[in-house]
Amino acid sequence: MIRHTALLFLLLTFCTGFSQFHKTKIERIKESVWVDSLYKNMSLEEKIGQLFMVNTFSNRDSVHYNAIDKLVCDYKIGGLLFLQGGPGRQATLTNRYQAESTIPLFIGIDAEWGLAMRLDSVQRFPWNMTLGAIKDLNLIEKVGELYGKQSRRIGVHFNFAPVLDINTNPKNPIIGNRSFGEDRDLVTDRALALMKGIQREGVLATGKHFPGHGDTSVDSHYTLPTVDFSKERLENVEFYPYKKLFAEGLASVMVAHLNVPALEPRPNFPSSLSYNVVTNTLQNELGFNGLIFTDALNMKGAANFKTAGEIDLEAFLAGNDVLLFPENVPLALEKICMAYQDSLISETRLAQSVKKILSYKYKVGLDMYRPIDKTTLLNDVNSAENRALQYQLYENAVTVLKNDEQTIPVRDLAKEKIAYYRLGDDDSTPFLSTLQKYADVVEIKEPCIDSIEFRLKDFKKVIVGYHKPDGAWKNHDFKPDELAKLDSITKYHEVIFDVFAKPYALLPVTDYSKFKSVIVSYQNSEVSQIVSAELIFGSVGAKGKLPVSIGTNFKVGDGLTTETLNRLGFTAPENVGMNSSVLENIDMIANKAIVAKMTPGIQILVARKGKVIYQKSFGYHTYDNIIPVKNTDVYDIASLTKIVSTLPNVMQQYDKGKLTLDSKLGELLPQLFGHTDKKNITVKELLSHYARLQAWEPFYKATLDSVGFPSDKYYRKGIEPGFSLQVTENLYLRDDYRDTILHKIADSKLLPKKEYKYSDFAFIIMKEYLQKATGIPLDSLSNRNFFKPLGMTHTLYNPQHRFDMAMIPPTENDTYFRHQVIQGYVHDMEAAMEGGVAGHAGIFSDAMDVAKLMQLYLQKGNYGGQQFFSAKTFDDFNTCYYCKEGNRRGIGLDKPQLPKQAGPTCNCVSEKSFGHTGFTGTMAWADPETEIVYVFLSNRTFPDSTVNTLSKENIREDIQKVIEQAIISK
Repeated sequence: MIRHTALLFLLLTFCTGFSQFHKTKIERIKESVWVDSLYKNMSLEEKIGQLFMVNTFSNRDSVHYNAIDKLVCDYKIGGLLFLQGGPGRQATLTNRYQAESTIPLFIGIDAEWGLAMRLDSVQRFPWNMTLGAIKDLNLIEKVGELYGKQSRRIGVHFNFAPVLDINTNPKNPIIGNRSFGEDRDLVTDRALALMKGIQREGVLATGKHFPGHGDTSVDSHYTLPTVDFSKERLENVEFYPYKKLFAEGLASVMVAHLNVPALEPRPNFPSSLSYNVVTNTLQNELGFNGLIFTDALNMKGAANFKTAGEIDLEAFLAGNDVLLFPENVPLALEKICMAYQDSLISETRLAQSVKKILSYKYKVGLDMYRPIDKTTLLNDVNSAENRALQYQLYENAVTVLKNDEQTIPVRDLAKEKIAYYRLGDDDSTPFLSTLQKYADVVEIKEPCIDSIEFRLKDFKKVIVGYHKPDGAWKNHDFKPDELAKLDSITKYHEVIFDVFAKPYALLPVTDYSKFKSVIVSYQNSEVSQIVSAELIFGSVGAKGKLPVSIGTNFKVGDGLTTETLNRLGFTAPENVGMNSSVLENIDMIANKAIVAKMTPGIQILVARKGKVIYQKSFGYHTYDNIIPVKNTDVYDIASLTKIVSTLPNVMQQYDKGKLTLDSKLGELLPQLFGHTDKKNITVKELLSHYARLQAWEPFYKATLDSVGFPSDKYYRKGIEPGFSLQVTENLYLRDDYRDTILHKIADSKLLPKKEYKYSDFAFIIMKEYLQKATGIPLDSLSNRNFFKPLGMTHTLYNPQHRFDMAMIPPTENDTYFRHQVIQGYVHDMEAAMEGGVAGHAGIFSDAMDVAKLMQLYLQKGNYGGQQFFSAKTFDDFNTCYYCKEGNRRGIGLDKPQLPKQAGPTCNCVSEKSFGHTGFTGTMAWADPETEIVYVFLSNRTFPDSTVNTLSKENIREDIQKVIEQAIISK
C-alpha cells in the first residue's frame, strides 16, 4: 500500500511546453522503478480501475460523496473529473478522496477559460474566441500560466484545454466561442501558447476534440455529428494544430464522438470508439504517445451506440487510455476484466495504458502526495495577477471593424451631446458608468421605436450597446424588434455600435454603411465593458483582430487601430506597478475615520500612469446613515477651487502673454489697487501667498443684525431687484456688497513683514482679474475652458441648480451666519456672499473629475489630445520661488512641506509633487516622479466645522503613505 499525504509539484525551472516533465536519466530510472513496482503489486481489478476517470461535483449532497467514496475504495478508480462547485469545497473533497485511495488519484477539470468555467467564486477569464482576437501570443501564454497556477493550487493535475477545434461553421452549436477562431494558423498559435503556459506550471494540458469538432452543425452531447471531409482536408486543416502541439510536448488528447467517414469506413461509428481513429491515425500516423482520453462516455454521440459497460470496453479496445465519465464503473470494470480473461485484451495492451497513467502521475509529483493546504486558497485562485491580466487581454482583444471619419475616439467633448441606448437582455452598468466618467452620456430607456426617436431628437451621436449574457453557450441572436430599433436609430444619428457578444451575433446585420463605427467587444464581462468605453474615448487604442468571418462583410484578421488620447483610463494596480493588497489598507484608514466620526463620508481615488486603480466611497452623507456615499456624489471641495477653477484660467492668461509672474496688481486691476499699498504686489508674490495679505476676514459678520442673524439691510428671503446674490436657500444678498468686499480687501492692512501667509484674498482678487480680462463670469469661463472639454461633468458652482440634493452631501449645520443646514450651497462664507461663485471656493465636484484636472497638470497642460497651456507654463507655476525664504508654495499650487516644517503631505512624496487641500476635508495631490494622482473628498465639517479631527489624526496623509508604500516599481 502506498502512503500519500499532499500534492507536491516539482517546482523546477524548465523551458516552455512539456519539457518540464522531461527528466534526467536518474529521474527516468526513478520513475520507471516507481511505476513498475506499483504495477507488479496491483491486482487485475486495480489495474483496470486506473483506466476510469469519474465525474464528480463539490456542490452535491452526502449521497453523491459517499458514492464517490465507494468507487475510490472498492473499485480503485484512477481519477476524478470535477465539474461544479467551489474551490474550497473541491479541495476538501479532493483531500478526502485522495486519503481513501491506495494509489493517488488523477484530478482533472474541464476549465477551458479557467476554473470559473466550472467553479463558483472564481474570476472568469475570456473565452477562447476572445483570446483569438489577440495578436500578442505572450499574453495567451500568460493566460495558460494562470490557468495552471489556479489548477495546481486546488490539486488539479489535468486541465482539458486547449480546444484545437477550428470553428469553420458559424452555426456550430457546441464549439463556437470555445474555439480560438476559424483559421488553422490562428488557432494553432494560440493553442500552443496556452498549452505552454499551462504545462509550465506543472499541470497537464489536453488538446481536444480530436479529430476536429469545428465544422459540425449538431452537438455531440445529444447526437453523433458527421465530419464529412476528405483525408487530405483533415490532414491540412483539422490535424494541423495537433501536429504542431505534439512537436512541442502536448501531454494528452481527448477524442471526440464524431462520424468521420474518411477515417472510419463503418457508417455512423463514433471516432472515440474507432481503432482506425484512435490507434491507426492518432498514434501510428501522427505519432502521438501521450495520454489519450475519451470524451465523456455518457454523451449521446457515443452512448447511443453502445450500452454502459460495452461502450467502455469498445473505447479501450480502440486505443484510449482513460475512459472519461463511465456511466457504470462496476459493469465497465467487469466487461474489461472478462475481455482480458478471454484474451481480447492482452497484458501488453493493458500495461501500455496503465503504466502510461502511472507514469504521468509520477510526472506531476503524485509519488510524493500531500493534502491541499486550504489556507488562503480562495485568494490564491483569485490573485491580483488574474485581475490585472483581464485588462491587458481585453485591451488587446476589443476589435474595431468600422470607424468612418475617425468617429472614435470621441475628441471634442465640449461640442458633443451623446446618448446611449441598450439592446440585448443583459446588464450594461459597467459600460454606461464608464462612458459617463468621460462625458455627459445620457441613457435613453424607451421600449418602442417612436418613443426612442422622440427622446433621441436632440442627440447627434448615439452609442448603442448590444449586451448579451456572458455565457459561452447562451443565445446571442438579435431579436427582430432589436434589429428594427437599430435600423431606426441609424437613420437620423451617428451611431457607434458596440457588440458585447460573440462575433457571429452580427450575422443578421447586413448593411454596415449606416454605422459610423462598429466595435466587437466579444463578451459582456465587467472588464470588457470598461475597456470598450475607454476605447471609445481614447484611453486605449484598438488592437484586436477578428478571429472569424462575419458573412461577407468582415473577414478573419480584420480590425482597425484607433488613436489614443491621454485621458484617464482604468486598470488593476499591478498593471501600473502597484500592489493591490497594500492599497486595501486605505479601506481600513477610511473606515477608521468614519467609525470615529471624523467625517460622515469619504470619496478616494488613486491613479497612476494615467490609469485609475482605486476608486471607492465610504460612509454616508450624514451621521444618520441614510444615504450612502457614491462615487458620483458631488462634494464642496472648498479651497481645491483655487487649483480646479481659478488657477488653470490664470495659466491660460499667462500662456497667452496676457500677464507675467511679474505683473503687478496695480497694472492688472488699476481701479481697485492702482492707488493702494498693494499696487506693486506681483502675481508671483500674490499666488505664492507671499504678498503680506491678511489670511481672511469674516466679511459676513458686518451683515448680521444685533442677535447674529442676516440683517434686513443686506438680505432678502427671495430674489428681488438689487438682491440677486443667493447665499443659501431663501436668502439673497445685496448685489453691491461684492464691491464692498473687494474694497475692504484693497483697504486691508498689509502684514508687518514679508513671510509666508496663506490668504484667500489672492484668489478672490484673481477672480476679479479674470472676469475683467475676459469679460466672462468665472463659472462660465471655467466651464468653457476646462470643465466641458475635459469631460468634468460633475464639476460646477452652485450644484443645486443641476443635481438632485441626494447627490450632494451637506457641509455644515450653520448656527452662526445662515442658520440652516448648508447643502448644495458653498460652505465658505465669503464665497456664499459672491453668489456661490468665488476664486477661492465654491466648486463642487467628485473625485473622478478632480483627478482629470490633476492629470492635466501632471501631463503639463495636455489632456484628451488638447493642449490647454504649454509645458513651460506649468513648470513656471510648479516652481517654488521662495523656498529659501521658508515658503514652500508654488504659483497657486501647494508643495510638500519644507524640512522641519508642518505641511499638507505624508512627507514621502517628491519635491516636484503638487496639489492642494481644502477646509471641508479635501485633498488633491499629484507627483510627476511616481505619476500618481491622489484625491480625497469629504464633508468633515458636518455637522460642526470647529473641530478638525480628520486633520489632527492625519487621515489624508496616512492614506498617502499607503499609496507610496504600494508602489512596486517606479
